Amino acid sequence: MIIKNAKIFDGEKFIEEDAVVLEGKFIKKVTDFSLIDEKELENQELVDAKGMVLSPGFIDLQINGCGGVLFNDDISRKTLEIMNETNKRYGCTSFLPTLITSPDEKIEKALNLMKEIKDKEEIGVLGLHIEGPYISVEKKGIHRPEYIRVLSDEMIEKIANAGPEATKIITIAPEKAKVEHLEKLKKAGINIAVGHTNATYKECMEKKDYFNCATHLYNAMRALDSREPGVVGFLFNNDTTNCGIIVDGLHMDFASVEIAKKILKDRLYLVTDAVSPAGTDNMTEFMFEGNRVLYKDGKCVSPEGTLGGSALVMIDGVKNLVEKVHVSLEEALRMATSYPAEAVAVDEKYGFIKEGYVADLTYFDDKFNVKGTVSKGNLTKYE
Repeated sequence: MIIKNAKIFDGEKFIEEDAVVLEGKFIKKVTDFSLIDEKELENQELVDAKGMVLSPGFIDLQINGCGGVLFNDDISRKTLEIMNETNKRYGCTSFLPTLITSPDEKIEKALNLMKEIKDKEEIGVLGLHIEGPYISVEKKGIHRPEYIRVLSDEMIEKIANAGPEATKIITIAPEKAKVEHLEKLKKAGINIAVGHTNATYKECMEKKDYFNCATHLYNAMRALDSREPGVVGFLFNNDTTNCGIIVDGLHMDFASVEIAKKILKDRLYLVTDAVSPAGTDNMTEFMFEGNRVLYKDGKCVSPEGTLGGSALVMIDGVKNLVEKVHVSLEEALRMATSYPAEAVAVDEKYGFIKEGYVADLTYFDDKFNVKGTVSKGNLTKYE
């Protein structure tokens, strides 16, 4: 397959070349279409992306569900396949299915599923994001308080032994974390994210060497205050923690995203924190790990008014960054591609349009409508 006439963003910048040649699941080369000889064009599928931006496929490091399904509800390959097909429609080709606070049995089931699915990357799955139960009751959000707990030594051992192939990120509240648990997880190569935490600035600093990520910046964490800088202050005042942020205009004001972007620069990446209504048009409510969540006007909220995930899709997050947060298109695309790839150390295969990289690509028009997504070399076109 050859995609031609595109305005190519390669993960770092827009480039002069206008064509990408694919071979199987990989990118063979990036070149000018005029330089491809006739012999090479023989038996090739040509895709004309004239007037389109061609980007690496988006990478979502926090997604609970979409397309009418939730990972917490049904920990199965079928759920992941539905999530992947829905994601592709909006430019996302890789994701971390996110398991929120739940009993040990569900965590074990999710770990076993990652081991069982030998071809998980073929359906877009890079590994799990285990979001809880090792969190703070005070900053629980939609998570059920009766399940919030310090994980047992045995469960930490299981997560660590399964390694980063199974779990890419685990969200933990620093004030609840045992140092020996953090050490074991870090040694195993699992990224540990600050999140759902009421920690003080001091508590964060005491354990800062273990945390290299943060879960949905601003949300469900102690805010920045003059006398207590809190978790947000800690994240703003170090240079080693990468932060996910939900740019839907509901989880925070767009101006707050703008402030964070100016401070964090390339350490801020886009996530959706999406739940089942994302990518659907007929849902009005759903259950999220035993909690009723209402969906109206793009907002997912419990009857008590607590946000319960989002209905954001990645291309709309990119659009919001450009149109509402006043970020350049290049930088918005970095926040959806290379930055998340680098945050979980998959940037040698994903997040860029370069020779030898996995052929995960998406192209969209000037209104941010995705017209086609290539996943592992296979193209799906959209109207």
